[in-house]
Amino acid sequence: MPPDTTIPRSFQVLLDEFRSCFTASTFHTFSCLVTGLIGQTRRRTVCGMLLGAGLERVWHHSRAHRFFAAARWSADRIGLLLADLIIRLLLPEDAPITLVVDDTLFKRAGKKVFGAFWHHDGAAKGPKPIGYGNCWVVAGITVDLPFLSRPVCLPVLARLWAPKGTGKIAYARAMAERIATRYPNRMIHVVGDAAYISEHLRELSENITWTSRLKITSVLHEPPPEHTGKVGRPKTKGARLGTPEDLAKTATWHTTTVRRYGRVDTVHLAEILCIWYGVLHTQTIRVILVRDDKPRTHDKDDRGYGLPLITTDLTSTAEDMIARYASRWSIEPVFFNARRILGVGEARNRLRNAVERTVPFGLITYSLIIFWYTLNGHDPAQITTHRARARWYTTKTEPSFEDMIIKLRRVIIAARFQHPGPYQPQPEETRAVLMAWAAAET
Repeated sequence: MPPDTTIPRSFQVLLDEFRSCFTASTFHTFSCLVTGLIGQTRRRTVCGMLLGAGLERVWHHSRAHRFFAAARWSADRIGLLLADLIIRLLLPEDAPITLVVDDTLFKRAGKKVFGAFWHHDGAAKGPKPIGYGNCWVVAGITVDLPFLSRPVCLPVLARLWAPKGTGKIAYARAMAERIATRYPNRMIHVVGDAAYISEHLRELSENITWTSRLKITSVLHEPPPEHTGKVGRPKTKGARLGTPEDLAKTATWHTTTVRRYGRVDTVHLAEILCIWYGVLHTQTIRVILVRDDKPRTHDKDDRGYGLPLITTDLTSTAEDMIARYASRWSIEPVFFNARRILGVGEARNRLRNAVERTVPFGLITYSLIIFWYTLNGHDPAQITTHRARARWYTTKTEPSFEDMIIKLRRVIIAARFQHPGPYQPQPEETRAVLMAWAAAET
């Protein structure tokens, strides 16, 4: 019986959407390695994927390594097809697409690993936040799922970044433009933290907006005045407004409620229409200052504000902008869950093709798990049962990523028992083993 019969039918239908990205044999390998990465609970190396798929005695391990190092397939093409599925099935028709961008470090060891350098590692423990490995710039689409109160990020594209090469912001813009080119009639709202705003974002496409956190040292100006018709070069910027702290002193504040991080908060807002000449030149932007009634920062918001946002979106409300920026946090659990639960980044390959494909392959698998769970796996009784079994989870009402992958693993195991592989022991072999055990005990 072919080994791929152990892939559940509901999951195979989802994988079939990517058949056009591969040759027939490579697609077979892709399907089995995705299933193996999900099914493996120990070391998720390339050979570990074979173990997870139950193919360690069926395939030679070189077949799995060749898939990453030499086979003809593109991670970007798979990611764009995945984006098509997400946008078609999980987003309302003609709704804007919110794209979250950020970078993370997958630690590696060895001098011959392609693209491995010393990088800043925000998740590192200890006084030195650095680590050695591959740094990836990741773009994911945020969606609202019916069984979750928080937005979920589904990674679709990733770029390997190295120092002294193409900048992270340039990679983020390139990935956003690929999505925008694919959907020219839909707005693409890109969200990033304070590290993802620079002069590389000038002259964006009309259907792309960019929202980020404004640096506290940024100097802002009023928009340039209209041309007077006099001889000479027209002014490119208006009067100096100063830093966000200067804006907070003269801004007009109003109180409103915003939904962020799964809760509704009452905040004070101030909006200023201006330009950031040193970075975005003469492009008109909005600065939104947010101040809480109960400051959560250690300095008690002595600057006069708590959060400064900058956006090129001139039409959305300030409340929507705050909720949009709060959805940026949804990419942080992606990095944690992909690394700790799914095992992305544990592969030990070193060649360029293999290094550039393995992490995007794992992140796409992460999205496929959530996508499958949304369409086929969610059962409200699962959370009730879990809460009854683990009584300390008294407030648990929503599934976590770990719940989703456990549900899919159980479905994969059930499919294997329904369609046993070719190397299952025969009844007489099992009987001989049991008799040997009984004889040894006596």
